[in-house]
Amino acid sequence: MDNQPERLSSLWTVFYKFLFPVLWFGGLSLGTFSAWVSPSTQSGSDSTPIGVKLGMIALLLLGSAFVYWSCIRLKKVRMDSKYLYISNYLEELTVPLSQVEKVTEWRWDNTHPVTIHFSRPTEFGSKVTFIPKLRFFGLWSSHPVVDQILNASSQSYLYSDRPSPG
Repeated sequence: MDNQPERLSSLWTVFYKFLFPVLWFGGLSLGTFSAWVSPSTQSGSDSTPIGVKLGMIALLLLGSAFVYWSCIRLKKVRMDSKYLYISNYLEELTVPLSQVEKVTEWRWDNTHPVTIHFSRPTEFGSKVTFIPKLRFFGLWSSHPVVDQILNASSQSYLYSDRPSPG
Protein backbone atom coordinates (compact mmCIF):
# COMPACT_ATOMS: atom_id res chain seq x y z
CA MET A 1 0.00 0.00 0.00
CA ASP A 2 1.30 3.45 -0.78
CA ASN A 3 0.93 6.66 1.17
CA GLN A 4 -2.27 7.71 -0.62
CA PRO A 5 -5.23 6.47 1.47
CA GLU A 6 -7.46 3.96 -0.29
CA ARG A 7 -11.22 4.38 0.07
CA LEU A 8 -12.67 1.25 1.71
CA SER A 9 -16.25 2.43 2.15
CA SER A 10 -18.85 2.50 -0.58
CA LEU A 11 -19.89 5.69 -2.32
CA TRP A 12 -23.43 4.65 -1.32
CA THR A 13 -22.58 5.52 2.30
CA VAL A 14 -23.83 9.09 1.79
CA PHE A 15 -27.21 7.79 0.57
CA TYR A 16 -27.59 5.26 3.42
CA LYS A 17 -26.38 7.66 6.12
CA PHE A 18 -28.27 10.81 5.12
CA LEU A 19 -30.93 10.39 2.44
CA PHE A 20 -32.48 7.00 3.22
CA PRO A 21 -33.21 7.83 6.91
CA VAL A 22 -34.94 11.09 5.87
CA LEU A 23 -37.03 9.28 3.25
CA TRP A 24 -37.87 6.45 5.65
CA PHE A 25 -38.75 8.57 8.65
CA GLY A 26 -40.49 11.28 6.61
CA GLY A 27 -42.57 8.88 4.54
CA LEU A 28 -43.60 6.67 7.44
CA SER A 29 -44.28 9.66 9.69
CA LEU A 30 -46.54 11.14 7.04
CA GLY A 31 -48.35 7.82 6.63
CA THR A 32 -48.76 7.41 10.39
CA PHE A 33 -49.99 10.97 10.79
CA SER A 34 -52.47 10.48 7.96
CA ALA A 35 -53.78 7.29 9.54
CA TRP A 36 -54.51 9.16 12.76
CA VAL A 37 -56.08 12.33 11.37
CA SER A 38 -57.68 11.34 8.05
CA PRO A 39 -60.98 9.53 7.81
CA SER A 40 -60.86 6.32 5.80
CA THR A 41 -62.87 6.62 2.62
CA GLN A 42 -62.29 3.05 1.43
CA SER A 43 -64.15 1.31 4.24
CA GLY A 44 -66.89 3.90 4.51
CA SER A 45 -66.15 4.39 8.20
CA ASP A 46 -65.03 7.61 9.82
CA SER A 47 -61.57 6.48 10.84
CA THR A 48 -58.78 3.97 10.37
CA PRO A 49 -59.05 1.00 12.78
CA ILE A 50 -57.11 1.53 16.00
CA GLY A 51 -55.06 -1.63 15.37
CA VAL A 52 -53.77 -0.18 12.10
CA LYS A 53 -52.97 3.13 13.80
CA LEU A 54 -51.05 1.45 16.62
CA GLY A 55 -49.31 -0.83 14.13
CA MET A 56 -48.15 2.22 12.16
CA ILE A 57 -46.72 3.79 15.33
CA ALA A 58 -44.94 0.52 16.23
CA LEU A 59 -43.53 0.24 12.70
CA LEU A 60 -42.38 3.86 12.84
CA LEU A 61 -40.60 3.38 16.18
CA LEU A 62 -39.06 -0.03 15.48
CA GLY A 63 -38.17 0.84 11.90
CA SER A 64 -36.58 4.13 12.94
CA ALA A 65 -34.48 2.34 15.58
CA PHE A 66 -33.33 -0.16 12.94
CA VAL A 67 -32.56 2.62 10.45
CA TYR A 68 -30.49 4.39 13.12
CA TRP A 69 -28.63 1.18 13.97
CA SER A 70 -28.00 0.23 10.35
CA CYS A 71 -27.64 3.60 8.57
CA ILE A 72 -27.09 6.75 10.58
CA ARG A 73 -24.08 5.40 12.48
CA LEU A 74 -22.21 4.56 9.25
CA LYS A 75 -18.79 6.09 8.67
CA LYS A 76 -16.61 6.77 5.64
CA VAL A 77 -13.36 4.80 5.94
CA ARG A 78 -10.03 5.11 4.11
CA MET A 79 -6.76 3.35 4.85
CA ASP A 80 -3.08 3.66 4.04
CA SER A 81 -0.18 1.52 5.24
CA LYS A 82 -0.26 2.92 8.81
CA TYR A 83 -3.62 4.51 9.53
CA LEU A 84 -7.37 4.32 9.16
CA TYR A 85 -9.04 7.61 8.28
CA ILE A 86 -12.57 7.57 9.65
CA SER A 87 -15.09 10.29 8.93
CA ASN A 88 -18.65 11.04 9.96
CA TYR A 89 -18.67 13.72 7.20
CA LEU A 90 -18.17 16.50 9.77
CA GLU A 91 -14.84 15.45 11.20
CA GLU A 92 -12.19 12.89 10.35
CA LEU A 93 -10.16 10.82 12.80
CA THR A 94 -6.81 9.22 12.13
CA VAL A 95 -6.50 5.90 13.96
CA PRO A 96 -3.31 3.82 13.86
CA LEU A 97 -3.86 0.37 12.33
CA SER A 98 -2.12 -1.06 15.39
CA GLN A 99 -5.28 -0.21 17.39
CA VAL A 100 -7.46 -2.55 15.32
CA GLU A 101 -8.48 -5.39 17.61
CA LYS A 102 -10.83 -7.28 15.28
CA VAL A 103 -12.93 -6.80 12.17
CA THR A 104 -16.39 -8.31 11.77
CA GLU A 105 -19.07 -8.17 9.11
CA TRP A 106 -22.78 -8.85 8.89
CA ARG A 107 -23.30 -11.16 5.91
CA TRP A 108 -27.11 -11.21 6.25
CA ASP A 109 -27.33 -7.73 4.74
CA ASN A 110 -26.59 -7.38 1.04
CA THR A 111 -24.41 -4.32 1.79
CA HIS A 112 -22.17 -6.43 4.11
CA PRO A 113 -21.66 -3.81 6.85
CA VAL A 114 -18.17 -4.13 8.31
CA THR A 115 -17.36 -3.20 11.92
CA ILE A 116 -13.85 -2.36 13.05
CA HIS A 117 -13.30 -2.89 16.79
CA PHE A 118 -10.49 -0.94 18.45
CA SER A 119 -8.30 -1.78 21.43
CA ARG A 120 -8.88 1.77 22.73
CA PRO A 121 -11.95 3.98 22.28
CA THR A 122 -11.79 6.74 19.67
CA GLU A 123 -13.89 9.89 19.47
CA PHE A 124 -16.38 7.76 17.53
CA GLY A 125 -16.39 5.00 20.16
CA SER A 126 -14.70 1.63 20.51
CA LYS A 127 -15.97 0.46 17.11
CA VAL A 128 -17.05 1.95 13.80
CA THR A 129 -19.23 0.50 11.07
CA PHE A 130 -19.06 1.14 7.35
CA ILE A 131 -20.43 -0.27 4.12
CA PRO A 132 -17.59 -1.61 1.98
CA LYS A 133 -17.44 -1.06 -1.76
CA LEU A 134 -20.19 -3.01 -3.46
CA ARG A 135 -19.24 -6.17 -5.26
CA PHE A 136 -21.18 -8.48 -7.49
CA PHE A 137 -21.47 -12.24 -6.91
CA GLY A 138 -20.22 -12.10 -3.33
CA LEU A 139 -23.54 -12.56 -1.54
CA TRP A 140 -22.58 -15.05 1.21
CA SER A 141 -18.80 -14.89 1.15
CA SER A 142 -16.75 -12.65 3.38
CA HIS A 143 -15.97 -9.27 1.86
CA PRO A 144 -12.24 -9.00 0.94
CA VAL A 145 -11.93 -5.71 2.84
CA VAL A 146 -12.15 -7.64 6.13
CA ASP A 147 -8.91 -9.50 5.38
CA GLN A 148 -7.38 -6.37 3.88
CA ILE A 149 -7.82 -4.45 7.17
CA LEU A 150 -6.71 -7.41 9.30
CA ASN A 151 -3.58 -7.95 7.19
CA ALA A 152 -2.68 -4.25 7.27
CA SER A 153 -3.29 -4.21 11.02
CA SER A 154 -1.05 -7.25 11.51
CA GLN A 155 1.73 -5.62 9.53
CA SER A 156 1.30 -2.38 11.45
CA TYR A 157 1.30 -4.31 14.73
CA LEU A 158 4.66 -5.87 13.87
CA TYR A 159 6.23 -2.45 13.37
CA SER A 160 4.51 -0.58 16.21
CA ASP A 161 5.76 0.18 19.69
CA ARG A 162 3.02 -1.94 21.29
CA PRO A 163 4.14 -4.73 23.56
CA SER A 164 3.81 -8.17 22.03
CA PRO A 165 0.66 -10.10 22.99
CA GLY A 166 0.80 -12.81 25.62
